[in-house]
Amino acid sequence: MTTPLRQPRSLLYAIAAGLGGTGLDRVAAESLRAALDGHFLGRAIAYQSKIQIPKSKIQLLSLHPVKLLSLLPRDYYVGAKRLALDHAAARQLATGRYDLLHTWSGDALASLRTAERLRIPSVLEIPTWHRNKGKVKKDKTWSEIQRDTAPLPRRLLNRLLTTRQRVMEEYARATLLLVLSEKARETFLIAGLPAEKLFLTSRGVDVTTFTPAPAPPETFRAIFVGSLSRRKGVHHLLDVWKGLALPDAELVLVGSPGRDIAPLLADAPANVTVRGFVQDVPAELRRAAVHIFPSECEGSAKATYEASACGLPQITTRESGDVVVHGETGLVIPPNDPDALAAAIRQLHADRDLCARLGAAGRRRVEDNFTWDHFRQRLLQAYDVALRAT
Repeated sequence: MTTPLRQPRSLLYAIAAGLGGTGLDRVAAESLRAALDGHFLGRAIAYQSKIQIPKSKIQLLSLHPVKLLSLLPRDYYVGAKRLALDHAAARQLATGRYDLLHTWSGDALASLRTAERLRIPSVLEIPTWHRNKGKVKKDKTWSEIQRDTAPLPRRLLNRLLTTRQRVMEEYARATLLLVLSEKARETFLIAGLPAEKLFLTSRGVDVTTFTPAPAPPETFRAIFVGSLSRRKGVHHLLDVWKGLALPDAELVLVGSPGRDIAPLLADAPANVTVRGFVQDVPAELRRAAVHIFPSECEGSAKATYEASACGLPQITTRESGDVVVHGETGLVIPPNDPDALAAAIRQLHADRDLCARLGAAGRRRVEDNFTWDHFRQRLLQAYDVALRAT
């Protein structure tokens, strides 16, 4: 007989972003849907909302005085918004109305301290890897010492930043950490966090919006979806694509170029197209033959869920998440390895039947594991673990 999952009586959910939309905002909305469906949402705190929530159960900070700091450099303003959200959540927890806190890394130190003091279990969502990125680091690096000893008023301004030390304390104080891939989990284990504190989960995708095309394109059209940056391996992709000079092939880049990539685009071959930001990502994916995402660091890349849902074979890295299974739904290569990237592209370019098999298997894997229904079920399991841990 299966033991029923333990659910909170009253959940406090806090995120220094929005509710509804795309990216992390969509993740937050789906998390709240689980709480609303389970009738245990106590309150949600965020800066804006595009979803319907009873007014008694939501606190929006859209008019918070922190908005007066919007002219500060981005890192300081984002840090200030996170601090404001965190203190609002801490004040709510102090009322004693809640028996579980769900918050996000970087948004949460004051509220986690309050939760620990009141013995309220907490779930901390980690959108990427451990802040040390799988490396062993000193408690404070030289640059961090300089930051904390800078002359006034810079030292006071630096207190707004979301520092590595704040995030590390969040990890220590949270009851349970939600990590998005085996690689992400490894970075926490390397840093010495206990395995029982890590809950491996995943994101979801709307399989009714992201659907396969009726037939693949005749042209071998490769697509990359995401911010165009070196961290995501776009520089390697451009260099490799230029060197391969594949016949009847096209590379489409969907996303906004970062400053580190923009100069490389000036020298890109004629069969490279930069779409920039687009509203209809599913349509772009359905026009492609393969999705290439050679990132060196992700939590669990949203684009890999969406590409698989659209029936595309993928070339990606283990560092991008666990959606793609090597040889079953795509080809998994090491990051920062142009030779491996070139070999994978050549292989799929030469074998369109293999592309079809990998793409179809990817669609089935998403339907079986990565819908938003699956996401919410895993979240409820995480809540159960956190509640039983205290």
